Amino acid sequence: MPNTPTPTEADLTGVAARVSPKAEVEAIGGRKLKPSTLMMGHGYDPALSEGSLKPPIFLTSTFVFPNAAAGKRHFEGVTGKRPGGAEGLVYSRFNGPNQEILEDRLGVWEEAEDALAFSSGMSAIATLFLAMTKPGDTIVHSGPLYAATETLIGRILGKFGVKWLDFPAGATREEIDRVLEEAATGNVALIYLESPANPTNALVDVQAVAASRDAIFADRAEKPPIAIDNTFLGPLWHQPLKHGADIVVYSLTKYAGGHSDLVAGGVLGKKEQIDTIRSMRNTIGTICDPNTAWMLLRSLETLELRMSRAGENAAKVCAFLRQHPKVDSMSYLGFIEDARQKDIFDRHCSGAGSTFSLLVKGGEAEAFRFLDALRIAKLAVSLGGTETLASHPAAMTHLSVPDARKQALGITDNLVRISIGVEDADDLIADFDQALAAI
Repeated sequence: MPNTPTPTEADLTGVAARVSPKAEVEAIGGRKLKPSTLMMGHGYDPALSEGSLKPPIFLTSTFVFPNAAAGKRHFEGVTGKRPGGAEGLVYSRFNGPNQEILEDRLGVWEEAEDALAFSSGMSAIATLFLAMTKPGDTIVHSGPLYAATETLIGRILGKFGVKWLDFPAGATREEIDRVLEEAATGNVALIYLESPANPTNALVDVQAVAASRDAIFADRAEKPPIAIDNTFLGPLWHQPLKHGADIVVYSLTKYAGGHSDLVAGGVLGKKEQIDTIRSMRNTIGTICDPNTAWMLLRSLETLELRMSRAGENAAKVCAFLRQHPKVDSMSYLGFIEDARQKDIFDRHCSGAGSTFSLLVKGGEAEAFRFLDALRIAKLAVSLGGTETLASHPAAMTHLSVPDARKQALGITDNLVRISIGVEDADDLIADFDQALAAI
């Protein structure tokens, strides 16, 4: 009598299983592969796309079910009528092949349990806040934050009854304790950090924040998650999940994209929180599009190379600027003088990055003359691209921040933010030298 095949789940339910990619190669001979290697193929099986070496761009709004039973099973998972959630693809507002591959690779760098891709950094942040808060809740955050993030918390969520308290980026454990203890009289929904802070480069002690959170909310069944914007240093030079953060936020427009030709955002971290954020993303449709996801896959292949070159360039440029007579001071992480900030840097960071601020001698007029005289560096907002960019935060990105708060946060009229690219370092030095001569 011939052998009878064991019935599969598909046989029993009438649902054809989604074709699975071949097993990932994540280690060879006991050696765990590095992220820079995994970026070349992780999450993608060419056999599922006609042998194409690179993933095609999947430009479709909807996906075909193999049969009606498969459609029913999917929506049972979506609606929670069946435990275990939903797998597979159904509609591009929820996900698509390019976005799934991108999310797999985003998680690799920081060994995150899960990741999500968004249409911009701010859509990632907004979706995070909407998923985690309700009227009457409090967000505790470090300061300063990216100006649009501060606006979202203070002016927009505030209209819906969400409150906030903050502490300075470089706060000590005692200062953090005081703010969290005050906030704990209500319901703290989220602790949100940005490190280094934009544009001052002040570092937040993530370990101290996590310790404070765990101590002050020790008697609560659910502690407020810690989320952090890691755009300036991550994922190469800072990995906050290893220091106590639960969620990491990125403007993928910056170093991850790296070519100043796309806008996108990312959130990664513990699966429990990511699933909550995913549900909100599915509802409001803040996912990135397939073409942008495909472009990010291209960029991630060279992320380590680009960030390393930019970091090396920044070290050389900053060594020149540091001794220039028309530079008053700098906030480059390679030159930290404050003992508290140096301690945070040594515990948290593996590199000084390539984005920094300098204070020229004078005020707004002198800063403007310097910016207008630049020949190689471009006068533009953003950072993390292959080209060097320079901007004036007080008059540009942080113009909407009240003057008193700008002064308190150190965002002065003579502060210029610079993002170093991958050009020749000596050429950049020559450009900065002649521009400073215009002051």
